[in-house]
Amino acid sequence: MEISSNMYSSLTAQNAAAEAMSSRAANSINKNYENATDEELMTACKQFESYFIEQVYKEMLETIPKEEYSSQATSTLVDYYKEQMVQEMAATTSEQSGMGIAQMLYEQMKRSGEGAVTAAQIEAADEGAGAVREAEAAAATAAAAIPAAAAEEEA
Repeated sequence: MEISSNMYSSLTAQNAAAEAMSSRAANSINKNYENATDEELMTACKQFESYFIEQVYKEMLETIPKEEYSSQATSTLVDYYKEQMVQEMAATTSEQSGMGIAQMLYEQMKRSGEGAVTAAQIEAADEGAGAVREAEAAAATAAAAIPAAAAEEEA
């Protein structure tokens, strides 16, 4: 299967975006919350909820048929600004109404050690983040294979 430069650029951009999000989540996860105030704990929980909502919005966007753009530069710009829009929408949703995930996570963290995050919780979160990265990679690979398979069918 031959990968076109267009598909390669798209995968590279998606990979860079996933790495940035993963890094942002890891920084939040790896922070020591043992001596955290209630406000810091709630902020971390809201960041997690925002990241979760962002992933949901991205998956929703994947269900919309993509338009063909006139050039690679236009396509790259559209993808970049779409990524920025999704991040901002997720942050706004989390701040304004949220889904209740932040509050539930906050309450659980308070119950399980009065603000202290255990090593097992951090390990579980790291495993979850790894699973998200693996799922994103599998989705990108599958998305790249669809146009190639369609082209092979036409030939």
